[in-house]
Amino acid sequence: MPLQVSDYSWQQTETAVFLSVPLRGVCVRDADVFCAENYLKVNFAPFLFEVFLYAPIDDESSKAKIGNDTIVFTLRKKEAVLWEALSVSGVDKEMMQRIREKSILKAQERAKEATEAKAATRREDQKYALNVMMKIEDEEREKIERMKENERVKATKELEAWKRHQRKAEEQKRIQREDKLHQQEKQIEEGNKLKHKSFPRNSTSKNLATKGRNSENIFSEKLKEDSIPAPRSIGSIQVNFTPRVFPTALRESRVAEEEEWLHKQAEARRTMNTDIPELSDLKEEEKNPEWLKDKGNKLFATENYLAAINAYNLAIRLNTKIPLLYLNRAACHLKLKNLHKAIEDSSKACRIMKLHLRLIHPTKLYKMMLRRFGI
Repeated sequence: MPLQVSDYSWQQTETAVFLSVPLRGVCVRDADVFCAENYLKVNFAPFLFEVFLYAPIDDESSKAKIGNDTIVFTLRKKEAVLWEALSVSGVDKEMMQRIREKSILKAQERAKEATEAKAATRREDQKYALNVMMKIEDEEREKIERMKENERVKATKELEAWKRHQRKAEEQKRIQREDKLHQQEKQIEEGNKLKHKSFPRNSTSKNLATKGRNSENIFSEKLKEDSIPAPRSIGSIQVNFTPRVFPTALRESRVAEEEEWLHKQAEARRTMNTDIPELSDLKEEEKNPEWLKDKGNKLFATENYLAAINAYNLAIRLNTKIPLLYLNRAACHLKLKNLHKAIEDSSKACRIMKLHLRLIHPTKLYKMMLRRFGI
């Protein structure tokens, strides 16, 4: 149960009441103040100050100042009269409870109204800001449209001016051409007049000259006809191509790589057992251990472990020196819970890899290890 504070002090004027309540060493942040029209409460655990005011006050204009372990209230009276006491006398518990509830409800309603007013004000501010932004955007849009229109008008004027300039230039060129043609016609007419004047004296010689030219033209045409060769006879041409193992042309091939591949294929054919009956139905490319290994890997990816084991078995029968075939088959046995076979295949792969490592020069092996581990 909280302790009631009784060592407070108060003074008054006709318009205000000054009330001082000690906090008694309690932190300022822990003090809870509630003020209503007829009710005032200060809760700072474990103490409680509560007073039912003698007359109503204006709680909106009243103030509270906290400092130096004291709360000083300045309560503004609604009526300018002097009070006989700070609190009203003769108040029982039921009346106190009603005053508390009424004050709390009134404060809640006022807080709700203030919240709604703030929300309405915020909405109005947002609406105003939105209208301002829309107005600014409209102005910017109109400004851009005006700029576009001005640019369009300017470009249209420049285009019209350029067209006029082109028309003038074409008109000048046309006039110059007409002048040249007119001058050429005059020159031709003058030349024709001069020819007509000299025609009677030279007519006979011209006739003879034309006859001689015509005879020469006849002979030249005959000579041209005689010099034309006869058409070719029909025949066929055989073309031989260089035999190629690969489908690409020789000019597009990589000879060194192809020869290395062919050498490896020949070596693989030599090492394979030709008595295997399963190879009779296979294509040439399917007899390659590498192709069978890739096929087994694809079957392993699709969780078809038995088919993958068959592919690895055939590849191992073709070439027993590839350790990856044993490792992949061991993985398949491990998926099928064939632990003994998985251990056997893993051991064979380790033996083959150890044999390869013995055949490598120590210096080369050291460099490979350094490159593998990034040293």
